[in-house]
Amino acid sequence: MRERHLPPAPHPVPTLPAPGEPGDHNRAVIEEFRARGGRVGGPFEGVPLLLLTTRGARTGTVRTVPTAHLPFPSGEVGPTGPGEGPVGDRVLVFGTNGGADRHPAWYHNILVHPEVTVELGSAVYPATAVPVPVANGERDRVLAGATASMPGLASYAAGTSRTIPVVLLRLAPAEG
Repeated sequence: MRERHLPPAPHPVPTLPAPGEPGDHNRAVIEEFRARGGRVGGPFEGVPLLLLTTRGARTGTVRTVPTAHLPFPSGEVGPTGPGEGPVGDRVLVFGTNGGADRHPAWYHNILVHPEVTVELGSAVYPATAVPVPVANGERDRVLAGATASMPGLASYAAGTSRTIPVVLLRLAPAEG
């Protein structure tokens, strides 16, 4: 399947990268995630993954990537205020980019187009992506709490000089 170039829409339709196109290295993980209701094996076995679909900041191209996530801590107040919906209506993702010295493309995309689509298990949610502010130490506090659950985050952060972005995904009710 080729990536779709869609006119602007509130939430992008999930895709699968074609062989040889950007993101092709994620194709097998995306296929396994969808085939197994959100579970994958190999190096990602046991890692809480979701599929994040964004619209390109410059091109408008819709792309889907797997990324680790954690639920937003219950009772916390984040960049969008306290949750009004049920527990689990917000999740955190981290722009580690495998510890590379540049932010992942999806992070640049959400800064321009915060309307995203999230596949979590077998459910598909429209969502809004909100970067957790660095000011006042909020991002550091959230990341420190996350590294307790996902120690790999600390090693990615230690391997780069850039600040690892933390992004809150505010989920709307599941589609379909």
